[in-house]
Amino acid sequence: MLTEDQIVIALRDCFDPEVKLNLVDLGLIYGVETGPDPDSTPKWPRQWVKVTMTLTTDQCPASGLIFEQVHNRLLGIPGISKVTVDLVWEPKWTPHRISEAGRRQLGL
Repeated sequence: MLTEDQIVIALRDCFDPEVKLNLVDLGLIYGVETGPDPDSTPKWPRQWVKVTMTLTTDQCPASGLIFEQVHNRLLGIPGISKVTVDLVWEPKWTPHRISEAGRRQLGL
């Protein structure tokens, strides 16, 4: 079974197309949950993943692309059978959520 940390590492491959920074370092990923998926076919150990995330703004024109990236990246991992993205607006995203590595990359 994949750990939540391994899933977060995979999410570093997903980028905000406007900012050119991965979603994790941008601070958009608020949480990851995972568990066994008893309804998966085939029945070998597979798991579901729920990603709780936000966007920089509720008017984000790239929202569809961002959600598609998250789904495609995680469903491409063997062993993951189901991905749910839960979009939340609280706590509100601010630039303070950008990681130190992200700040360096953006020159902040």
